[in-house]
Amino acid sequence: MADTEVKMQKAIESLKDTFNAIRTGRASASIFDKVRVDYYGQKSQLNQVSSISIPEARSIVIQPFDKSLIGEIEKAIQAADLGLNPSNDGKVVRISFPPLTADRRKELVKQAKADAENYRTQIRNIRRDGNDELKKQQKAGELTEDSFKIETDKLQKLTDKYIAEIQKIYDAKEKEILEG
Repeated sequence: MADTEVKMQKAIESLKDTFNAIRTGRASASIFDKVRVDYYGQKSQLNQVSSISIPEARSIVIQPFDKSLIGEIEKAIQAADLGLNPSNDGKVVRISFPPLTADRRKELVKQAKADAENYRTQIRNIRRDGNDELKKQQKAGELTEDSFKIETDKLQKLTDKYIAEIQKIYDAKEKEILEG
């Protein structure tokens, strides 16, 4: 049961990471979490080689710790295919977030909904695996009929809890996208 809950919690964390990568109309440093910069032959996270600040709601300023990285940071952001156009002045990289169109907002909501459904399916698959394990334990004589019923009920409650959490996370992301 504990192993099943750990797997479900990992699915929730993964969903949050996925949603962080979805760009809304507002500037957010978390969209750069997966951006890797070539730093002396090593791929490093953007936030490890620079400071990321948000001076206004629709702009981000990235200041590299090493000025020679400016070009690499620009290339990495463009290669990440985030739909952003970085520009630099030799000292910092500036990124402006254009307001999202209504069509683009609808696309992003649709994408978020599909992602949420995929994670609901993952949770249900984890539940199925847990139920299979309980059935094996029952056949092996490790669980009585009553304890099998109790454990499957616990598993269903756990599943319902995580499915509701996915819905809550999705609702917050949808609101964030639509209000931009």
